[in-house]
Amino acid sequence: MDQLLVALDVDSGARALQLAEQLNGLVGGVKIGSRLFTLEGPELVKRIASTGLRVFLDLKFHDIPNTVAQAVEAATLTGAWMINVHASGGVPMMQAAAKAAVDTARMARKPKPLVIGVTVLTSMDEPTLHDVGVSRPLMEQVVELAKMAQRAGLDGVVASPLETREIRDTCGADFAVVTPGIRGAAAGAEKNDQNRTMGPGDAIKAGLEKITEFKTGVSDPIHFSSTYHAGLLSAPLYQVEGGQFKKIQDPITVQK
Repeated sequence: MDQLLVALDVDSGARALQLAEQLNGLVGGVKIGSRLFTLEGPELVKRIASTGLRVFLDLKFHDIPNTVAQAVEAATLTGAWMINVHASGGVPMMQAAAKAAVDTARMARKPKPLVIGVTVLTSMDEPTLHDVGVSRPLMEQVVELAKMAQRAGLDGVVASPLETREIRDTCGADFAVVTPGIRGAAAGAEKNDQNRTMGPGDAIKAGLEKITEFKTGVSDPIHFSSTYHAGLLSAPLYQVEGGQFKKIQDPITVQK
């Protein structure tokens, strides 16, 4: 349960708060991305975090070190549980982010948020990576950025499930891996703009063992599983329907 994050891909704070209330206690946390944050601002993060539900603030900071440090300071004050920055911003930028999280949490007497580095966006494939001037293979680029993030003192990285095993072998089991390409039943075969994706069962077989961002589909009803590891889908799948949870699928055991 703790490893499963559900993206609040909705267009209003009211809807986000409703879903957060329904998901509290059933999942490990929720993700607030750029659209919802731009619409509703830091107050929404504070309101959801105040309920005890963990919030992954997915804003992917990427700027000069001082600017990123200030952004991480502001994000830490919202009570966000996890914050991300672009690993391609370099080691000094990531070090500034990590330090800002520690210093701000200490001064505000808040828990320190996890700070993780985005490696290569899941919308990118090998040709797209080469188009922006990166000549090394995609897998190598992801692993090198993960090594940089670890060296800078970050708590983990964002990567597709296709790279999880390589990151785990390189950076160790204690380095968190957040995978935005895990897709639930409601998403079907639709990938939207994600090129490097997996279903939950395949992700486990690939070695995914930490934190997962579960993509539920782009519209209601939202389907999600309330657990992830040691049999992702070992709990029933539910559908949010009329504000109530309706079971739509009995437990499935995913064999490793």
